[in-house]
Amino acid sequence: MTTIYDIAKKANVSTMTVSRVINNKGNISEKTREKVEAVIKELNYIPNSAAQSLNIKRTKLLSLIITDITNPFFTQVARGAADKANQMGYQLILCNTDEDYEKESEYIDALISKRVDGVIIAPTGDQSTKNLKKLIKNRIPFTLIDRQIQDVSCDRVLGDNYEGTKKLLQHLIDFGHERIAMVHGPLTISTSKERYQAYIETLKINDLNIDHSFVIETHYKQEKQWNGIDGLMNVPPYERPTAIFAANNFIAIKIIKSLREKQIKVPEDIAVVCFDDLELFSDFDPFLTVSSQPAYDFGYLGTQLVIERVDEVGPADYRTINLKPELVVRKSSGAPIK
Repeated sequence: MTTIYDIAKKANVSTMTVSRVINNKGNISEKTREKVEAVIKELNYIPNSAAQSLNIKRTKLLSLIITDITNPFFTQVARGAADKANQMGYQLILCNTDEDYEKESEYIDALISKRVDGVIIAPTGDQSTKNLKKLIKNRIPFTLIDRQIQDVSCDRVLGDNYEGTKKLLQHLIDFGHERIAMVHGPLTISTSKERYQAYIETLKINDLNIDHSFVIETHYKQEKQWNGIDGLMNVPPYERPTAIFAANNFIAIKIIKSLREKQIKVPEDIAVVCFDDLELFSDFDPFLTVSSQPAYDFGYLGTQLVIERVDEVGPADYRTINLKPELVVRKSSGAPIK
């Protein structure tokens, strides 16, 4: 980890000068200030706010970084993480990135500054590799949850996206559906990529035609405006898909709202299934057929793994826990096609 001693040595100034630049105190020439600031930027130094006031190795702080706290899946993840952290005597800082890489980067800089002991993170996408490398550089252990990043060494708690997608599609195919559309998130996100690949492979296995006009990419965020199924519906009924697979619960809600606006009924006119449940509403109105993941366990187990890494009680090798989804059949998938 970079220290003010490293900066002082490279800038050829005293540590006191570096401290004054960082804290914006004292009389320092503009030339010296610019030189020190250039070295700080070059070495990617992040001031350690905890170390300024405490001389301890542990802060007993963890952070959970998720992409959308309004999504019921991540709400349950947060509950699981908080329960495990409290159980083990840690405090949990919750960070919500809104699927925004820049916001994720700012959070990680702040967490490094606070010297959190560990991080549980659902990354925003493939570009998150840069942010994870910051944690590695600062020797802060982390666990990836839900989403995968290749070529990064860490513990992981992941879902079986292939199996969950296959079960949903096979359920539709067994009902007689052959024209099945898919609406997925950005393919820079591992869950989107894996569910898309499973969609393609499952149709192939069942000797069904893959119509790429039936595959639509959208965003995972709920509030993003979207009219992506217009192209699917603005054709004669016999050319439309008879079923739609939504890659997550928020996408499914958007689809159903869009269909209702077009006076197209679910499931009477078209079946809709999705990945991830709507925990708060599934008992009240058991409507959506889903591939349900144990969201609470993602947070609970992810936190357990990172605490074991912080406390140095886990195995030397990194671990991957794969959580199996469950097919839950409800109204939205409809009746068999005759």
